[in-house]
Amino acid sequence: MHKVSIYDPSRFYETGYEDGFAHGRIHGLIEGRALGRAKGFEIWEELGFYEGFALTWTSIYQKQGRVDEYVASFHLSTKLLLVSIRPTSRATNHTRRLLELISQFPHVNPSATDDTDIPKLFRQIRSRYKALCSTLGVRPSLRYADRSQDRDESAEATVAELTTQVQEKTVWRVDKGAPRAVTGHSFDF
Repeated sequence: MHKVSIYDPSRFYETGYEDGFAHGRIHGLIEGRALGRAKGFEIWEELGFYEGFALTWTSIYQKQGRVDEYVASFHLSTKLLLVSIRPTSRATNHTRRLLELISQFPHVNPSATDDTDIPKLFRQIRSRYKALCSTLGVRPSLRYADRSQDRDESAEATVAELTTQVQEKTVWRVDKGAPRAVTGHSFDF
């Protein structure tokens, strides 16, 4: 006669594994959605900044009358009318290209058939933004979503350098701060 044991360790292990897996899947989906939403907002905040910057400079150039010229040429040999855009300046070319790159950025979650290389496109957008800033003579305000430690250290070094330059050019003396309270109480934390 075969005896059935109530205490079966493999049964407890399997039940615990199944319950833990289901619980982990639920929490993974919740945390994944929250992280995806946060990263999505960061990415679109940066893209929105670049697009707003480019649109601002486009409207400035339009108000100044520096818009792109449309050049039409007819080739007798091919009997084709070619219309091309000749930017009036490098800045308008960079602005137009930046807006084209931003318009290529996907607006919905990628599907299985989507082969857009998002990091590559993002690098191209950042590079075009830097080129536009360089052409305009404007210091780029890079709003990276994925800041690394060396970028932060580089930014701190730049700020420290600018601070020392400003301190050398000051006309009036600036005190270090207000004197401490006589009673010894401080609001510093």
